[in-house]
Amino acid sequence: MPTITSLGVGSGLDLSGLLDELEEAESAKLEPITEQKESYEAKLSAFGRLESRLDSLRESATALNDPETFQALSSKMQGDAVSVSTDNTAVPGRYQVEVSALARSQTLASVGFETEAELDIGELSFNVGDEAFSITLDDSNNTLEGLRDAINAEDAGISASIINDGSDIPQRLVLTATETGEANQIAISSEEAGLQAAFGFDAAAPEASDMRQTVAAQDAQLSVNGIAITSASNHVEGALQGVTFDLQATNEGESDALTLSRDDGAIKDSLNDFVKAYNSLQESMSSLTSFDAESGVAGELLGNSTLRGVESQLRNAMGHVGDGDFALLSNMGISLALDGTLEVDDEALDEAIEGNLDSVSAFFVGDEESDGFAASLDTVLGNLLDEGGTLDTATSGIDTSIERLGERYTSMQASIDATVDRYRTQFADLDALVSQMNSTSSYLTQQFDSLNAQMNQ
Repeated sequence: MPTITSLGVGSGLDLSGLLDELEEAESAKLEPITEQKESYEAKLSAFGRLESRLDSLRESATALNDPETFQALSSKMQGDAVSVSTDNTAVPGRYQVEVSALARSQTLASVGFETEAELDIGELSFNVGDEAFSITLDDSNNTLEGLRDAINAEDAGISASIINDGSDIPQRLVLTATETGEANQIAISSEEAGLQAAFGFDAAAPEASDMRQTVAAQDAQLSVNGIAITSASNHVEGALQGVTFDLQATNEGESDALTLSRDDGAIKDSLNDFVKAYNSLQESMSSLTSFDAESGVAGELLGNSTLRGVESQLRNAMGHVGDGDFALLSNMGISLALDGTLEVDDEALDEAIEGNLDSVSAFFVGDEESDGFAASLDTVLGNLLDEGGTLDTATSGIDTSIERLGERYTSMQASIDATVDRYRTQFADLDALVSQMNSTSSYLTQQFDSLNAQMNQ
């Protein structure tokens, strides 16, 4: 039987088109699997959006479970000599800050050396603050540049540089302590007389060698409400509880005024952040369970039991009852609306924060005997979000279903491919058979025509 390389060529039949239609009909078996997989993927995406909103709510609840949230302070500094930063331990009050001296780093400078001058060979010992190190000068590094590089390589509290002063012997080695304060003075010594004469320095005998002090080390001097304070650094911590001063300039005789006050606005912002996070979650859940009767479009999690469970647990958590002056959220101006979102009565909330902040804090934070609202809500959210929790279980089940559908799709595709291949083989055989029959028919027709022609002669 002759081989047919293109279906329908031998027979003249549209076998190729017929095979395409059969393949399309077979491929229709994949559509239910594809649709089911897309449905699961849509649910997985929906759970991802839900998890994101729950995470945001948990983050805002965590802030409300921290006592520091309700101890927020605002600071106001009048003057340019000092800038401040505070933490939650700072105490409200008014403070006068006077700066009479800024901390400085000591600087030493050598006499001038000619360019490329060779230094004596030997060892130099350095002390600065708690740091001590030695440098050996030999034929490989006995120049100012070599000494400078060796000092900097130690990274031990001294920065070395070379300054050209423009004179006949212009090269001068300059050493600066990297830390400010009198405790960080530099001392240099050497048993080699030439090195000691050129670079030795002792604050007790500053003129015993050619090395000179150009800037003296100095501690910062300041006072807070008249109490004198000394600091080795211009970054002053611990002088005033919870406050860090950064000294910028002196203002002797004209003190800067620091005012620390409770930041009710920041506290209210934290509560409003919680309300926004909760309402965003409610809007997402409403969208995920919606149904449009006109279009027939439904939310991805309409009727989903997991989402119903989430809603139920959240409702229970929001009904938390406290033991103090504020038993419910609504007592401080935060109430549930009919659509499930939270509404804030700004006037009532301001009154609660300004007039009874301790009770507001106790409601959210709780005490040693019982959890507050924020901790109780965090427990619920943990059951929903943590590994092995409600959402993890639900999404793991969906992942498994998607994986199985993928396996079914692959198996079904292989079956369809095998069926189409069988059709293709059968059609090829049919094409060859019809082609052969057509050839035989043509031959017989020619023979009959020839016979008739002979009989009619």
